[in-house]
Amino acid sequence: MEVDIGGRLRYLRMAHNLSQRELARKAGVTNSTISLIESNATNPSVGALKRITDAIPIGLAEFFSFEPDRPKQAFYTAEDLTEIGKGPISYRQVGHNLFGRALQILKERYQPGADTGKIPLTHEGEEGGIVLSGRLEVTVEDERRILGPGDAYYFDSRRPHRFRCIGTATCEVISACTPPSF
Repeated sequence: MEVDIGGRLRYLRMAHNLSQRELARKAGVTNSTISLIESNATNPSVGALKRITDAIPIGLAEFFSFEPDRPKQAFYTAEDLTEIGKGPISYRQVGHNLFGRALQILKERYQPGADTGKIPLTHEGEEGGIVLSGRLEVTVEDERRILGPGDAYYFDSRRPHRFRCIGTATCEVISACTPPSF
């Protein structure tokens, strides 16, 4: 039986309320390393995995011995959504435990001027979203569009990308990412 290292790492990271960036910083690895491991696109060396698990903190033996329960819940109230973001961007995730799941669904809320950062994001998978309100500037490689209510995006997440709220109104987006790699 193959061990889902990426799913376990994502589960533990989220259980400890760490973003991929926070865990990468604490472990002394790149954000893309965490993303690649969580999407099972790469297998980490024992040394790298030890640095990462130490940053959570959890021992390697415990990391490999636990088996998270697979989610069975099918319906979620607004209060059931799990906040996984901090600051001017809110990411409310459908389901707390994504172990064994192939899809991540988020309700995103960007305060005016909020930005995912000057360094573009990249990770394995695909993502898409629909703007519900406000205006969102989406940059994918050298393409840039300003999307309004009802507009959508969908792209390969390995392409460098960035999101920014434009204007004075809060922007809300429903997005999905597969595999869960945020």
